[in-house]
Amino acid sequence: MQERMTALESNCKIELVNVTKRFGKVIANDSVNLTIEGGKVLCLLGENGSGKTTTIRHIMGFLQPTDGAVYVNGLEAWKHSSEYIRSIGYVPGEIAFPDLKTGTAFLRSQADFLGVSDMSYANRLIEKLQLDPSASLKRMSKGMKQKTAIVAALMADPAIIVLDEPTTGLDPLMRDAFLEVIREEHRRGKTIFMSSHMFEELETTCDRVALIGNGRIENIVDLEDIRNPKKREYKIEFVSAEDYARFKTLGFPIVRDQQEYSQVTVEIPSDRLDALFSSLNGMHVKFIAEVVYNLEKYFREKLRGQKETQDHVQ
Repeated sequence: MQERMTALESNCKIELVNVTKRFGKVIANDSVNLTIEGGKVLCLLGENGSGKTTTIRHIMGFLQPTDGAVYVNGLEAWKHSSEYIRSIGYVPGEIAFPDLKTGTAFLRSQADFLGVSDMSYANRLIEKLQLDPSASLKRMSKGMKQKTAIVAALMADPAIIVLDEPTTGLDPLMRDAFLEVIREEHRRGKTIFMSSHMFEELETTCDRVALIGNGRIENIVDLEDIRNPKKREYKIEFVSAEDYARFKTLGFPIVRDQQEYSQVTVEIPSDRLDALFSSLNGMHVKFIAEVVYNLEKYFREKLRGQKETQDHVQ
């Protein structure tokens, strides 16, 4: 199993090239460009109706783009998805089970379809997610159905994992257990594409996060740039307007300027911190604080900055 995954590892890149999808007058995807490199995790973040599921259905080969193309393992998805579909572990946003009595029957049918004879990994997942597969499918809660779908998606040790809002219906404990499973798959070199609307579950899981809104990719961030930024931001408020004005002449890059409060926010490389603090000697500083970003704050600040720029241009 491990040999098969390693053989695919260099080829399991996913690419969306100028993908647009129109349903009548509705544009569900609008010139989407994304690349998920082999062995990496890219998460698509957006509200309901933002275009996440449409993007995923293109990757799975379920939809034909109006314009553009999607490539998985170098194969165009719409034309050749049958050649790679069994190498993808897929959890859809809306789960519909076949007419079988129990979760066990469903998992056995999936194992037969995928050619899985060794159920040891599936059983590990069942234990980790505290799933009772013997329960009736019709009587399962949404969370139980989600767990069953996750086990079915991962049981064949797929080289690529595609997940559409996979933690929907899971309680916080099981959500953490599932995310640990995804981190383990990441460490094993899997290529993972996951959609979500929850910032906190992406921060510990993804290599990169793409923000989607109204079908367009609005921003992409490398999580390493947030965890270990090469530049740091400091908010400084001065006691006097004179010191505020004098500081502004020193050449430090100012990203926000609030004259009414004699306050500036500067962005500087980490190796210039000593120069910043030295420049404040002799000035009356009311307070200075580092602006620390998490994923949610980063995107909100970026989008606010983009909106302010657009408003200024208009």
